[in-house]
Amino acid sequence: MGKRTAFRLQTVLELRRTQERAAAQAAAQAANVAADADRQATERETALVGAHPPESANSGAFVASMALLRLAAEDASAQRSLATASAEQAELVRQQWTAAAQRTKALERMRDRHVEAIRLADQAAEERAVDDLVTGRAGRRRMEEVPWTE
Repeated sequence: MGKRTAFRLQTVLELRRTQERAAAQAAAQAANVAADADRQATERETALVGAHPPESANSGAFVASMALLRLAAEDASAQRSLATASAEQAELVRQQWTAAAQRTKALERMRDRHVEAIRLADQAAEERAVDDLVTGRAGRRRMEEVPWTE
């Protein structure tokens, strides 16, 4: 593109594309973190399903077993809370990615309109040049022709 046809916001468009790529990477990373947190929470919850206090134990062992089960349940609950928070954070980061993509798309549409306007202007200039050639020739023929009635 020549100077006349350069898209003035090209550097801004390139910046937006870079921001969109960075937001996409952040969204992917946040989604992976959320998936890992959910997997860990599910593992801890699954481990609790089969856990139960010993049936034949003295009171001290029973209380210790219940305390360990309670701690494991609290740990699983905390892990589930972390997984939920991670999923919410991943959703926020995904929304930021979507917003960055929309900003990029808007500039790309502006660039496309600019390119189309340049194309139409070039086409109109070419048509005017052809019209000038045709009308110029037609004007010369009329002047060169001598009417037969004279």
